[in-house]
Amino acid sequence: MLQQILTDMYIEPELLAELSDEQKQILFLKMREEQIRRWKEREEKLEQEDRKKPKKPRKPGGKKVDFLLGRDGNEWVWVMGEHENDRSIDQILEEEAQRKADEQARREAELLRLKEEAEIKRKIEEERQRLEEERETERRRLEEEALYQSIKEARLAAQRAEEEQKKREQEEALRMKQLQEEAAVERRKSLSKIQDAEKRRSNEIYIRWKEMRRQLDQVAEETSHEVDKNWRESERKAKEAEQEMKLIAQRAREENRQSLTRVSQLIVNANRLTLGEKPPLPPKTSAVIDKNRQLREERRKSRPARPPNRDAVVDWFHLEEKSRKSVIDAKSGRAEEWFHGVISRMDAEKLLLDKPKGSFLVRVSEKVWGYTISYRAADRCKHFLIDATEDNYHFFGPNQLSHNSITDLVQYHKTNPITLAGGELLISSCGQNCDPPDYWDLFHSGRTESTFL
Repeated sequence: MLQQILTDMYIEPELLAELSDEQKQILFLKMREEQIRRWKEREEKLEQEDRKKPKKPRKPGGKKVDFLLGRDGNEWVWVMGEHENDRSIDQILEEEAQRKADEQARREAELLRLKEEAEIKRKIEEERQRLEEERETERRRLEEEALYQSIKEARLAAQRAEEEQKKREQEEALRMKQLQEEAAVERRKSLSKIQDAEKRRSNEIYIRWKEMRRQLDQVAEETSHEVDKNWRESERKAKEAEQEMKLIAQRAREENRQSLTRVSQLIVNANRLTLGEKPPLPPKTSAVIDKNRQLREERRKSRPARPPNRDAVVDWFHLEEKSRKSVIDAKSGRAEEWFHGVISRMDAEKLLLDKPKGSFLVRVSEKVWGYTISYRAADRCKHFLIDATEDNYHFFGPNQLSHNSITDLVQYHKTNPITLAGGELLISSCGQNCDPPDYWDLFHSGRTESTFL
């Protein structure tokens, strides 16, 4: 990873090859510090330019927003729930519900008090009207009696009526006082009853609100579960559809690859006939092919997706590749000149460092179950992975041409570039520089120390 980052920072690969891991890490930190310093200088320069720019005059009548500043001079911000005295959302909602319940109960109690007060006033007014009607009846009775009395009798009757009038007024005053006292007692009882009713009504409203909120929360939770269930179901269907599309695309690529393989084989056979070479041996019987294919398929399923270590790669080569003789020269019976063993990426680049453009080698990869072509380009080394997990050999990626052996693949790309953009033609082989060769353990029982890509 660090090697790739430094390469992206335009560090020469030759220089990186000479540095240790610790030196690479120090170089990366220094370059990162320099990037941060330049970024800060650029930000300060932009801020100074912004301060120098003349500010546009405000439009007349335009709106302006002033923020409250804190002790540090920045905008004051309050985040609900962070202060120790802040209340939670549930507490605020409950207090608001209690306040509204109290207000509604108070309004209902006030209406009840006004109704009972009106009833008391009505009773007092009815009593007053009854007393006035009695006085009016008594006055008419006296007037009628006075018509048939003498003067002396009339005087006695008037005196007697006056005394009765005073007595009645006293009785009426006493009666009204008694009614007022009863009304006061009634008002006190009514007020006490209204206060009790107000408290009871407030509690009823608050409990009803709590129940309604509980039901709403329950409905929201059920709805959330239903939405989550529907979402999971739609996600499952989408994944199944995506998997089906991948299988269709994979089958299409496989059919296209097999078609290209057949066409390539026909072209190779036609070229051999044209040059007068002997045609290839007839293919093995279908029973042998099916048996070998089934054995390779079982091994492919039993091993991990990527090689865990170097020993696993060597064992894989012994079990599968050694018998296929994919890198063996048919004439000499020895390994091809360009073939190398399980060597690292860095070791391959060291071998190609002083070689001309177009030089190449093929090494057994520790990244995949297959090989890697290391190629010397004009400015750097390139590495191309080869998949060897199927019945043929091809580069990773869609629509890649398959070959029966690594030798066929190398021969093909001596006249056909690996990529159209790079134009990589395999011109000259990069052979061994050590004895025994680095592929010794691939064809013998010995083991060497693990390398790292």
